[in-house]
Amino acid sequence: MRKAGQIVGQTLQLLAENAKPGVTTAELDAMAYQFITSKGAIPTFKGYAPFPSIQPFPGSICASVNEQIVHGIPGDRVLEEGDVISLDCGAIYRGWHGDSAVTVAIGKVSPEIEKLLETGRESLAAGIEKARKGNRLGDISHSIERRILNGSKEYGIVREYGGHGIGRSLWEEPSVPNFGPAGKGVQLRPGMVIAIEPMINMGTHETETLPDNWTVVTRDRKPSVHFEHTVAITENGPEILTLA
Repeated sequence: MRKAGQIVGQTLQLLAENAKPGVTTAELDAMAYQFITSKGAIPTFKGYAPFPSIQPFPGSICASVNEQIVHGIPGDRVLEEGDVISLDCGAIYRGWHGDSAVTVAIGKVSPEIEKLLETGRESLAAGIEKARKGNRLGDISHSIERRILNGSKEYGIVREYGGHGIGRSLWEEPSVPNFGPAGKGVQLRPGMVIAIEPMINMGTHETETLPDNWTVVTRDRKPSVHFEHTVAITENGPEILTLA
């Protein structure tokens, strides 16, 4: 999982460096596919089909721009100055998964967007800090929620989607919400691995899914940010597995 995570981290670093005005989300997707496969890994998302009634996901990454929260399908959309894009990437290496996401500003963005991005990064860090032996899942969730609401009482914390266990499969138990009381839920033990991923909306927490059955957007169409790391619980504290 360390190797899978490192490949994911390096892929996101490459994509963040190339996410600029004039680039399409399909071009970023192609970069991700080439890089992941060159490392002997498999893009987790490409062909992912959790529900028989929904078409398999066609991209190697999720590329979610502005009001798109998660699961944006890469395509011919051209990135523009002032956009933000959530780049979500997974890789399978020898049967083990890594999963991570980062939201990147395209060129210069407004101070309000900068603050939203900062809140996203810091809420992820706050959650990771609580991923320690003996703590409960709720300690992670509560720490994330507290940091988000300290950023702005007007921010919406996405409720239908959140973090998850990860290992031989992309999504495993337990679910890791980004809100809730401390001291509740599964007790954390060394050897557990979870994906922690706050999703924060500029406005309402309410979401909609577009007709493609994948792309999730904010109901009020205000911007959203999304950050994620795969984190192992160890005897010595949290270990982030998806660093470049």
